[in-house]
Amino acid sequence: MTAPVPTPAGYQHSPRPSYDHGIAIPRCQAARHVWGDGESGEILDLVYVSNDRIHQLLFEIPAGGQFTHSADFRTIFGADEVMYVVDGCVALADPQSGTVTRIEAGDAAFFGPDTWHHAFNWGPGPARILEYFAPPPATGTSGAYAQRQPYLLASQYTDDSVLGTIIPGQGRAGRPRLAVVRPEAYAWRLDGDRDRVLTGIIASTPHLTAARCEVRGPRWSGWISHHGDVGGYVLSGGLALWLAGRGRGWDELRPGDGFFVPAGERYQVRGLDGGASYLTGYAPTGRPTAQRPTAQPPRAQPPTAQPQTAELENPQSRTRVGSPAQPPPTGPDTTRRDTSPLTPEPREA
Repeated sequence: MTAPVPTPAGYQHSPRPSYDHGIAIPRCQAARHVWGDGESGEILDLVYVSNDRIHQLLFEIPAGGQFTHSADFRTIFGADEVMYVVDGCVALADPQSGTVTRIEAGDAAFFGPDTWHHAFNWGPGPARILEYFAPPPATGTSGAYAQRQPYLLASQYTDDSVLGTIIPGQGRAGRPRLAVVRPEAYAWRLDGDRDRVLTGIIASTPHLTAARCEVRGPRWSGWISHHGDVGGYVLSGGLALWLAGRGRGWDELRPGDGFFVPAGERYQVRGLDGGASYLTGYAPTGRPTAQRPTAQPPRAQPPTAQPQTAELENPQSRTRVGSPAQPPPTGPDTTRRDTSPLTPEPREA
């Protein structure tokens, strides 16, 4: 059996919406695209941002539907990818190894480059999945990359190698090609320096960091920034977004709306009508540079018979991954500013 020949007019790459400044992206303004054909399945994409650093889209699989692959639409890429289930239930498969995993609303999956992947809607209604992909398609990691890979002629959805090794209470040997990530496995942190944001890092590689964030009330978080370009997506509640480049202006975002913030640009968030939750992905992850704080005056020494010289300790100050450098403390009310990191790659949009 030989690989099918791609049709010249079949594949078209997804839209490439990009911005040179921070911006709110309402759902109605996301770029629309149909991925796939009759053989692979046809999927509706909403592309929020796709520049030379990060690719963020929401795709929908109809009830009873799925995507696999065809000669024109192959699902093997040169990127790290995180898929987060917004609505529904999905059976996600690696058709090369036979690995299958089940993920539902609130679950995420991560996989790296050169991983074939298919998805089957296993719920009664549409399944909606938010996807982060980096390095992005604009760098040649998606359709063009997929066409250079050996074609997968036969798909399998069973892995008999695990039989006899699945013992309750004991972990399975080896690292899964499709890693499921649920909240209990997130790396949690508090970002911002006012009413902080509870941030759960889903995945963080040199190429990509993805996280789920929670805002608890109607107070601003304090300024946050990241070392890579940021794509955001609101999951629940109302979110107020204040971009530093907009002066005193702010945007109101609701579930399904997104936003983009360039690397290094600061922003704040707060809840509207209570709390809110949202996703962020930024790429590349980058690392902060440690700085030395300004030395503080020595503490007064108690009187002694012999005069003593107080020595100043000047330790290294380390900021968290994804956070801006901190200014020297200026008083008892000084707080720190935080941000976060991630990694993975996607199905070709």
